[in-house]
Amino acid sequence: MIRPCDMMAVTMARLIRDGETVFHGVSSHLPMVALLLAKRLHAPHAVHLNIGGGVDPAIARQDGISSAGGNLWADAAAALTLAEVFDLSMRGGLDVAFLSGVQFDSTGGVNASLIGDWKQPKVRLPGGAGSAVLIPTARRAILWRTKHDRRTLVNDLDFLTVRGHVSDLVTPLCHFTMHQGEMILKSIHPGTDIETIASSTGFPIRYIRLDSTPPPTPAEMAALKEVDPGDLRNIEFRS
Repeated sequence: MIRPCDMMAVTMARLIRDGETVFHGVSSHLPMVALLLAKRLHAPHAVHLNIGGGVDPAIARQDGISSAGGNLWADAAAALTLAEVFDLSMRGGLDVAFLSGVQFDSTGGVNASLIGDWKQPKVRLPGGAGSAVLIPTARRAILWRTKHDRRTLVNDLDFLTVRGHVSDLVTPLCHFTMHQGEMILKSIHPGTDIETIASSTGFPIRYIRLDSTPPPTPAEMAALKEVDPGDLRNIEFRS
């Protein structure tokens, strides 16, 4: 049985190309592990940037439990503040930003601001923060979410926080990709089916060619255990 966290980490890792400059934010264990996996297997020259500020930290040797803490400074090659990451992105130098949100629509719009009517919301969320800067300026914004349901993938956002250069969306059920301004289904993860995805998605499912996401290879699973011995990638699935 393939765990959702392993499937998501491997799917995100495969989207990273060698030599790319890649950023992840706070509470981002899955993309952090995906980046470490990519660097271990097929993208050794990818540059790891993060909200903690350490460039290419050696966290594979650490037992740290944070994607935004001091472990991101461990033997780092350099330091880059968040303001400098924003500047890099706005100058066209950030290839990939892994970002999340609370709601996503079929155009790649992200809501990280509120739930309900904006004049009198039911819930106030953290807001755009780095997403508002990076999604419109990074060359590719890859969205991810550990929940896939009709409250998360919606036809109409309660509030549009940001829209921009979204290229992909990875969930526990599937992988969406952007095509001509619309999020279409690229592949279905092992263990699910098109009917389950359609019933769990608030916007219409469209696809050109529907593939099955290749399961993790033995080499990918072995590397996952090496770069993430503490199973940080599974933190969000434990609650």
